[in-house]
Amino acid sequence: MNHTLEERKDAVLAGASLTKEEALDLLDAPLEELCEAADEIRRHFCGDTFDICTIINGKCGRCSEDCKYCAQSAHYPTQVQEYPLLGTEEIVAQARYNAERGVLRYSIVTSGKRLSDREVDQVCESIRAIRESVPIEVCVSFGLLGEEQFRKLREAGASRVHCNLESSRSYFPSVCTTHTYDEKIETLKAARRAGLGICSGGIMGLGETMEDRIDMALTLRELGVRSVPVNFLNPIPGTPYAHNEPVSDDDKRRIVAVYRFLLPNASIRLAGGRGLIADKGEGCFHSGANAAISGDMLTTSGITIETDMRLLDKLGYKAGLWNE
Repeated sequence: MNHTLEERKDAVLAGASLTKEEALDLLDAPLEELCEAADEIRRHFCGDTFDICTIINGKCGRCSEDCKYCAQSAHYPTQVQEYPLLGTEEIVAQARYNAERGVLRYSIVTSGKRLSDREVDQVCESIRAIRESVPIEVCVSFGLLGEEQFRKLREAGASRVHCNLESSRSYFPSVCTTHTYDEKIETLKAARRAGLGICSGGIMGLGETMEDRIDMALTLRELGVRSVPVNFLNPIPGTPYAHNEPVSDDDKRRIVAVYRFLLPNASIRLAGGRGLIADKGEGCFHSGANAAISGDMLTTSGITIETDMRLLDKLGYKAGLWNE
Protein backbone atom coordinates (compact mmCIF):
# COMPACT_ATOMS: atom_id res chain seq x y z
CA MET A 1 0.00 0.00 0.00
CA ASN A 2 1.07 3.57 -0.69
CA HIS A 3 3.22 4.70 2.27
CA THR A 4 1.36 7.96 2.93
CA LEU A 5 -1.99 6.18 2.65
CA GLU A 6 -0.88 3.52 5.13
CA GLU A 7 0.19 6.20 7.60
CA ARG A 8 -3.13 8.02 7.27
CA LYS A 9 -5.11 4.80 7.73
CA ASP A 10 -3.12 3.73 10.79
CA ALA A 11 -3.55 7.18 12.34
CA VAL A 12 -7.34 7.05 11.92
CA LEU A 13 -7.52 3.50 13.29
CA ALA A 14 -5.56 4.72 16.31
CA GLY A 15 -8.13 7.46 16.94
CA ALA A 16 -6.51 10.47 15.30
CA SER A 17 -8.46 13.06 13.30
CA LEU A 18 -6.94 13.92 9.94
CA THR A 19 -6.22 17.55 9.09
CA LYS A 20 -7.41 19.16 5.90
CA GLU A 21 -3.92 18.88 4.42
CA GLU A 22 -3.74 15.18 5.26
CA ALA A 23 -7.14 14.62 3.67
CA LEU A 24 -6.03 16.46 0.53
CA ASP A 25 -3.09 14.02 0.31
CA LEU A 26 -5.60 11.20 -0.10
CA LEU A 27 -6.76 12.64 -3.42
CA ASP A 28 -3.53 11.42 -5.01
CA ALA A 29 -3.66 7.90 -3.52
CA PRO A 30 -4.29 4.93 -5.84
CA LEU A 31 -8.07 4.53 -5.94
CA GLU A 32 -8.34 0.82 -5.19
CA GLU A 33 -5.90 1.06 -2.28
CA LEU A 34 -7.73 4.09 -0.90
CA CYS A 35 -11.11 2.35 -1.07
CA GLU A 36 -9.72 -0.81 0.54
CA ALA A 37 -8.26 1.24 3.40
CA ALA A 38 -11.52 3.14 3.86
CA ASP A 39 -13.45 -0.12 4.06
CA GLU A 40 -11.05 -1.34 6.73
CA ILE A 41 -11.75 1.82 8.74
CA ARG A 42 -15.49 1.27 8.29
CA ARG A 43 -15.26 -2.31 9.58
CA HIS A 44 -13.16 -1.21 12.56
CA PHE A 45 -15.49 1.58 13.73
CA CYS A 46 -18.91 0.45 12.47
CA GLY A 47 -18.79 -3.30 11.93
CA ASP A 48 -21.30 -4.65 9.43
CA THR A 49 -24.29 -2.58 10.55
CA PHE A 50 -26.04 -0.94 7.61
CA ASP A 51 -28.44 1.93 8.34
CA ILE A 52 -31.12 1.80 5.64
CA CYS A 53 -33.83 4.43 5.58
CA THR A 54 -36.63 5.65 3.34
CA ILE A 55 -38.21 9.05 2.78
CA ILE A 56 -41.63 10.39 1.91
CA ASN A 57 -42.15 13.68 0.11
CA GLY A 58 -44.62 15.07 2.63
CA LYS A 59 -45.14 18.43 0.92
CA CYS A 60 -44.03 19.13 -2.64
CA GLY A 61 -43.22 22.13 -4.79
CA ARG A 62 -43.62 25.93 -4.74
CA CYS A 63 -40.59 26.37 -2.52
CA SER A 64 -39.52 29.97 -1.93
CA GLU A 65 -35.83 29.06 -1.91
CA ASP A 66 -33.60 29.31 -5.00
CA CYS A 67 -31.37 26.23 -4.52
CA LYS A 68 -30.06 25.76 -8.06
CA TYR A 69 -30.30 21.95 -8.06
CA CYS A 70 -33.91 21.63 -6.92
CA ALA A 71 -36.99 20.71 -8.95
CA GLN A 72 -39.24 22.03 -6.18
CA SER A 73 -38.01 25.63 -6.29
CA ALA A 74 -40.66 28.10 -7.45
CA HIS A 75 -37.85 30.02 -9.18
CA TYR A 76 -37.43 27.46 -11.98
CA PRO A 77 -39.72 26.09 -14.73
CA THR A 78 -39.74 22.41 -13.76
CA GLN A 79 -42.53 19.88 -14.18
CA VAL A 80 -42.71 18.74 -10.56
CA GLN A 81 -46.06 17.84 -9.02
CA GLU A 82 -47.25 20.27 -6.33
CA TYR A 83 -49.29 19.41 -3.23
CA PRO A 84 -49.71 20.61 0.38
CA LEU A 85 -48.74 18.71 3.54
CA LEU A 86 -49.97 15.13 3.38
CA GLY A 87 -52.50 13.89 5.89
CA THR A 88 -51.78 11.47 8.72
CA GLU A 89 -53.41 8.48 7.03
CA GLU A 90 -51.09 8.55 4.00
CA ILE A 91 -47.95 9.27 6.02
CA VAL A 92 -48.69 6.38 8.41
CA ALA A 93 -49.56 4.02 5.54
CA GLN A 94 -46.18 4.65 3.91
CA ALA A 95 -44.38 4.16 7.22
CA ARG A 96 -46.12 0.79 7.64
CA TYR A 97 -45.28 -0.23 4.05
CA ASN A 98 -41.59 0.47 4.66
CA ALA A 99 -41.47 -1.20 8.08
CA GLU A 100 -43.02 -4.37 6.67
CA ARG A 101 -40.10 -4.58 4.23
CA GLY A 102 -37.43 -4.37 6.90
CA VAL A 103 -36.72 -0.63 6.88
CA LEU A 104 -35.89 0.70 10.35
CA ARG A 105 -35.87 4.46 9.76
CA TYR A 106 -38.41 6.64 7.92
CA SER A 107 -38.03 10.35 7.16
CA ILE A 108 -40.78 12.85 6.41
CA VAL A 109 -39.39 15.56 4.12
CA THR A 110 -41.18 18.78 3.14
CA SER A 111 -40.51 21.58 0.68
CA GLY A 112 -40.23 25.20 1.68
CA LYS A 113 -37.92 27.30 3.84
CA ARG A 114 -39.65 25.99 6.98
CA LEU A 115 -42.98 24.56 8.09
CA SER A 116 -45.40 26.92 9.82
CA ASP A 117 -46.38 26.35 13.44
CA ARG A 118 -49.73 25.00 12.25
CA GLU A 119 -48.03 22.55 9.92
CA VAL A 120 -45.65 21.45 12.69
CA ASP A 121 -48.65 20.70 14.90
CA GLN A 122 -50.30 18.74 12.08
CA VAL A 123 -47.23 16.63 11.37
CA CYS A 124 -46.75 15.99 15.10
CA GLU A 125 -50.12 14.20 14.97
CA SER A 126 -48.79 12.05 12.13
CA ILE A 127 -45.61 11.23 14.02
CA ARG A 128 -47.55 10.23 17.13
CA ALA A 129 -49.75 7.97 15.00
CA ILE A 130 -46.68 6.28 13.50
CA ARG A 131 -45.03 5.73 16.84
CA GLU A 132 -48.23 4.23 18.28
CA SER A 133 -48.70 1.66 15.53
CA VAL A 134 -45.56 1.14 13.42
CA PRO A 135 -42.16 -0.24 14.58
CA ILE A 136 -40.00 2.33 12.79
CA GLU A 137 -37.88 5.33 13.77
CA VAL A 138 -39.12 8.71 12.50
CA CYS A 139 -36.81 11.40 11.14
CA VAL A 140 -37.89 14.84 9.92
CA SER A 141 -36.63 17.34 7.36
CA PHE A 142 -38.81 20.44 7.72
CA GLY A 143 -36.44 23.28 6.90
CA LEU A 144 -35.05 25.97 9.16
CA LEU A 145 -37.07 25.38 12.32
CA GLY A 146 -36.24 26.61 15.82
CA GLU A 147 -35.61 24.83 19.09
CA GLU A 148 -39.19 25.11 20.36
CA GLN A 149 -40.59 23.50 17.22
CA PHE A 150 -37.97 20.76 17.43
CA ARG A 151 -38.95 20.06 21.02
CA LYS A 152 -42.55 19.54 19.91
CA LEU A 153 -41.37 17.10 17.26
CA ARG A 154 -39.21 15.17 19.73
CA GLU A 155 -42.11 14.95 22.19
CA ALA A 156 -44.29 13.61 19.38
CA GLY A 157 -41.77 10.82 18.77
CA ALA A 158 -39.28 12.05 16.16
CA SER A 159 -35.71 10.98 16.85
CA ARG A 160 -33.57 12.75 14.24
CA VAL A 161 -33.54 15.97 12.20
CA HIS A 162 -32.09 16.24 8.70
CA CYS A 163 -30.74 19.50 7.27
CA ASN A 164 -28.13 19.28 4.52
CA LEU A 165 -25.28 21.77 4.35
CA GLU A 166 -25.15 20.97 0.59
CA SER A 167 -21.52 22.09 0.09
CA SER A 168 -18.71 23.99 1.74
CA ARG A 169 -19.25 27.32 3.43
CA SER A 170 -17.29 29.12 0.70
CA TYR A 171 -19.19 27.50 -2.18
CA PHE A 172 -22.70 27.57 -0.70
CA PRO A 173 -23.52 31.14 -1.89
CA SER A 174 -23.10 29.85 -5.45
CA VAL A 175 -25.79 27.23 -4.75
CA CYS A 176 -28.41 29.26 -2.85
CA THR A 177 -28.95 32.94 -2.04
CA THR A 178 -32.26 32.87 -0.13
CA HIS A 179 -30.85 31.47 3.11
CA THR A 180 -27.38 31.20 4.60
CA TYR A 181 -24.95 28.54 5.70
CA ASP A 182 -25.14 29.87 9.24
CA GLU A 183 -28.93 29.41 9.24
CA LYS A 184 -28.41 25.76 8.36
CA ILE A 185 -25.82 25.28 11.10
CA GLU A 186 -28.07 26.98 13.65
CA THR A 187 -30.91 24.64 12.63
CA LEU A 188 -28.74 21.61 13.37
CA LYS A 189 -27.61 23.09 16.68
CA ALA A 190 -31.20 23.88 17.67
CA ALA A 191 -32.22 20.31 16.92
CA ARG A 192 -29.36 19.01 19.04
CA ARG A 193 -30.35 21.32 21.91
CA ALA A 194 -33.89 19.97 21.66
CA GLY A 195 -32.56 16.45 22.25
CA LEU A 196 -32.73 15.20 18.67
CA GLY A 197 -30.10 13.45 16.60
CA ILE A 198 -28.84 15.26 13.52
CA CYS A 199 -28.29 14.17 9.93
CA SER A 200 -26.50 16.37 7.41
CA GLY A 201 -24.52 16.03 4.22
CA GLY A 202 -24.55 17.46 0.75
CA ILE A 203 -24.70 17.09 -3.00
CA MET A 204 -21.69 16.30 -5.15
CA GLY A 205 -21.64 17.73 -8.65
CA LEU A 206 -22.84 21.30 -8.05
CA GLY A 207 -19.65 22.71 -9.55
CA GLU A 208 -17.67 22.44 -6.31
CA THR A 209 -14.07 21.22 -6.02
CA MET A 210 -12.74 18.25 -4.08
CA GLU A 211 -11.43 20.78 -1.56
CA ASP A 212 -15.01 22.05 -1.07
CA ARG A 213 -16.13 18.48 -0.41
CA ILE A 214 -13.42 18.01 2.20
CA ASP A 215 -14.28 21.37 3.81
CA MET A 216 -17.90 20.26 4.15
CA ALA A 217 -16.83 16.97 5.77
CA LEU A 218 -14.69 18.88 8.25
CA THR A 219 -17.65 21.10 9.16
CA LEU A 220 -19.81 18.02 9.67
CA ARG A 221 -17.12 16.54 11.91
CA GLU A 222 -16.93 19.75 13.93
CA LEU A 223 -20.72 19.62 14.41
CA GLY A 224 -20.58 15.99 15.54
CA VAL A 225 -22.82 14.72 12.74
CA ARG A 226 -23.03 10.92 12.70
CA SER A 227 -25.44 10.44 9.75
CA VAL A 228 -24.03 11.89 6.53
CA PRO A 229 -26.05 11.66 3.29
CA VAL A 230 -23.87 11.77 0.18
CA ASN A 231 -25.98 12.80 -2.81
CA PHE A 232 -24.80 12.90 -6.42
CA LEU A 233 -26.49 15.52 -8.56
CA ASN A 234 -29.30 14.21 -10.75
CA PRO A 235 -29.60 17.16 -13.17
CA ILE A 236 -33.21 18.33 -13.40
CA PRO A 237 -34.39 20.02 -16.63
CA GLY A 238 -35.34 23.62 -15.95
CA THR A 239 -32.91 24.13 -13.07
CA PRO A 240 -29.64 26.11 -13.40
CA TYR A 241 -27.69 22.86 -12.92
CA ALA A 242 -29.54 20.95 -15.63
CA HIS A 243 -26.38 20.61 -17.72
CA ASN A 244 -23.76 20.12 -15.02
CA GLU A 245 -21.05 17.58 -15.77
CA PRO A 246 -21.81 14.42 -13.76
CA VAL A 247 -19.35 13.21 -11.13
CA SER A 248 -17.52 10.15 -12.48
CA ASP A 249 -18.12 6.78 -10.84
CA ASP A 250 -14.46 6.66 -9.77
CA ASP A 251 -14.73 10.08 -8.14
CA LYS A 252 -17.88 8.95 -6.33
CA ARG A 253 -15.90 6.12 -4.75
CA ARG A 254 -13.03 8.46 -3.92
CA ILE A 255 -15.38 10.96 -2.24
CA VAL A 256 -16.94 8.21 -0.10
CA ALA A 257 -13.51 6.83 0.84
CA VAL A 258 -12.14 10.23 1.87
CA TYR A 259 -15.29 10.87 3.89
CA ARG A 260 -14.72 7.61 5.75
CA PHE A 261 -11.20 8.75 6.67
CA LEU A 262 -12.58 12.06 7.96
CA LEU A 263 -15.75 10.66 9.58
CA PRO A 264 -14.64 7.19 10.71
CA ASN A 265 -17.60 6.39 12.98
CA ALA A 266 -20.42 7.91 10.89
CA SER A 267 -23.15 6.40 8.78
CA ILE A 268 -22.02 7.52 5.33
CA ARG A 269 -25.30 7.29 3.47
CA LEU A 270 -25.63 7.05 -0.30
CA ALA A 271 -28.70 9.10 -1.13
CA GLY A 272 -29.93 10.93 -4.24
CA GLY A 273 -28.32 10.01 -7.54
CA ARG A 274 -27.33 6.48 -6.52
CA GLY A 275 -29.41 5.08 -9.37
CA LEU A 276 -27.15 6.91 -11.83
CA ILE A 277 -24.11 4.86 -10.74
CA ALA A 278 -23.43 1.93 -13.07
CA ASP A 279 -23.33 -0.59 -10.19
CA LYS A 280 -26.06 1.23 -8.17
CA GLY A 281 -23.54 2.02 -5.43
CA GLU A 282 -22.05 -1.42 -4.79
CA GLY A 283 -18.51 -0.11 -5.32
CA CYS A 284 -19.14 2.71 -2.83
CA PHE A 285 -20.32 0.15 -0.26
CA HIS A 286 -16.88 -1.45 -0.63
CA SER A 287 -15.26 1.98 -0.20
CA GLY A 288 -16.49 3.06 3.22
CA ALA A 289 -20.22 3.75 2.74
CA ASN A 290 -22.45 1.87 5.18
CA ALA A 291 -25.92 3.38 4.83
CA ALA A 292 -28.42 4.33 2.13
CA ILE A 293 -31.73 5.93 1.38
CA SER A 294 -33.78 3.22 -0.30
CA GLY A 295 -36.85 3.58 -2.48
CA ASP A 296 -37.74 6.74 -4.37
CA MET A 297 -36.18 10.13 -3.68
CA LEU A 298 -38.18 13.37 -3.44
CA THR A 299 -38.78 14.00 -7.15
CA THR A 300 -36.73 11.23 -8.81
CA SER A 301 -36.86 7.45 -8.88
CA GLY A 302 -34.61 5.44 -6.58
CA ILE A 303 -33.79 1.78 -6.00
CA THR A 304 -36.43 -0.52 -4.58
CA ILE A 305 -36.26 -1.70 -0.98
CA GLU A 306 -36.34 -5.32 -2.15
CA THR A 307 -33.33 -4.76 -4.44
CA ASP A 308 -31.40 -3.08 -1.64
CA MET A 309 -32.15 -5.84 0.86
CA ARG A 310 -30.76 -8.39 -1.60
CA LEU A 311 -27.67 -6.21 -2.02
CA LEU A 312 -27.12 -6.08 1.76
CA ASP A 313 -27.19 -9.88 1.90
CA LYS A 314 -24.72 -10.07 -0.97
CA LEU A 315 -22.31 -7.62 0.73
CA GLY A 316 -22.57 -9.25 4.16
CA TYR A 317 -24.20 -6.24 5.82
CA LYS A 318 -26.96 -6.44 8.41
CA ALA A 319 -29.69 -3.81 8.57
CA GLY A 320 -29.55 -1.98 11.88
CA LEU A 321 -29.86 1.43 13.47
CA TRP A 322 -26.72 3.51 13.77
CA ASN A 323 -27.58 6.01 16.48
CA GLU A 324 -25.91 9.12 17.88
